[in-house]
Amino acid sequence: MDKFSDRSASTPAAAYPDLAISPEAGEGSRSKSRTPADALPRFSVAPPYPLMVLFTIAGFIIALAVNAAFPQRAAVTFEEGRLWIVLLNGEEAYRMLLIVLAAAYAIAGVLNGRKPETVRRFRSRAQFRFAMGLALALWDITGTKLQVLPQPFFPGPSQVLEAFLTEGGYIAINTFYSLRLFCTGFIVGVILGVATGVLIGWFARAYYWVFPLLKITGVIPAVAWMPFALTLMPTPFIAAVFLLVICSWFPVAFLTAQGIQSTPKMLIEASRTLGARTPYILFHVAVPHAMSSIFTGIGMANSLSFLTLVISEMMGQPGGLGYYVDQAKVWSAYNKILAAIVVMAVLFSLIMKLIELVRGRALRWQKGLVK
Repeated sequence: MDKFSDRSASTPAAAYPDLAISPEAGEGSRSKSRTPADALPRFSVAPPYPLMVLFTIAGFIIALAVNAAFPQRAAVTFEEGRLWIVLLNGEEAYRMLLIVLAAAYAIAGVLNGRKPETVRRFRSRAQFRFAMGLALALWDITGTKLQVLPQPFFPGPSQVLEAFLTEGGYIAINTFYSLRLFCTGFIVGVILGVATGVLIGWFARAYYWVFPLLKITGVIPAVAWMPFALTLMPTPFIAAVFLLVICSWFPVAFLTAQGIQSTPKMLIEASRTLGARTPYILFHVAVPHAMSSIFTGIGMANSLSFLTLVISEMMGQPGGLGYYVDQAKVWSAYNKILAAIVVMAVLFSLIMKLIELVRGRALRWQKGLVK
């Protein structure tokens, strides 16, 4: 009996009485002690979907009400511009934009309410869209109505839209110039980057000779090559394309090589056992395995190329959004600078969305296998 008592005293339940579970506690107490997170409050009932749609557009309605009801204290003059066949000033264009945004999100809410997946996606973005409307209202008050922000450096949304009304055609011309320049340099850089990455990732001799060059050129900003590019290239456009090729080539080549080299040897040996030759293994085993890394490099190259694009346009191009910003800076037309920044943000977002769509299409076989 004494031995049994000593043995029971040495058990964890006896040594740590605070952690012991009494027999009277039952299974419910035992489960509570194992999962303390169950004690946290949970919101099991989600707001009704129509209420979330109203919540989404409420921010833009508030911004519209603020613009209409808040008195104009600062002395601001608005120029009229033509939107197709309608003459508008910046204030009227801003109100029209808010109405269009509210109507568009309301229609999107109705169309997305048919499937559970689209309902879930619309719900997840409702808070951000509401906050975006409140941010526009705050920007309107501080930048246009009261002008408490330093002027003319921080114009309000009405002044920014005024730049689109008065110089919309000129902004469009420079936008198309930037797109032509970006697409040329970016596509060539991505193609060369994938080819280089496959080469140095699969062939050891190519890795020995080419990878040091890749490391040296990769750490040097592409803009540093601008004096040489402007001197050696026949036209400023080709010089800018050269810079875009360099800055997009490095991340794509580096990550492609990493993806090729990380191919499991088990897959390669299994392919050889089944009679596959080296070209087949490279393009049907190694390259598909590296596709995720390739698209990661393409996303990084997109960011670097856009930055290099704007800088190169500000330092020697006859057109483009960077050139437009540089011109507006000379005349202290900061509303035009912000208008160009808005166009850049929209273009970058659209290009990233396009890359995501292509990636989802190319990696559809990985759905359910990776996060």
